Amino acid sequence: MNMHRFLIVIEEAGQNFSAYSPDLPGCVATGDTREETERNMYEAIQMHLEGLREDGLPIPSSTAVAEYMLIGV
Repeated sequence: MNMHRFLIVIEEAGQNFSAYSPDLPGCVATGDTREETERNMYEAIQMHLEGLREDGLPIPSSTAVAEYMLIGV
């Protein structure tokens, strides 16, 4: 089994959370808590990659990065 690493972004969405991966357009998940959303996103990425493999498409490389910036105002 090949291991792949993808950045995910988890955001508060009102009374729940949502997540996406910049490297996997259309791959999203939601959940009631941050932890549930992270688990759901893991499963969504697994299904997304399996679908790509079944369709004979390459698994994209992860190129997204995230940084926090400290801004003084």
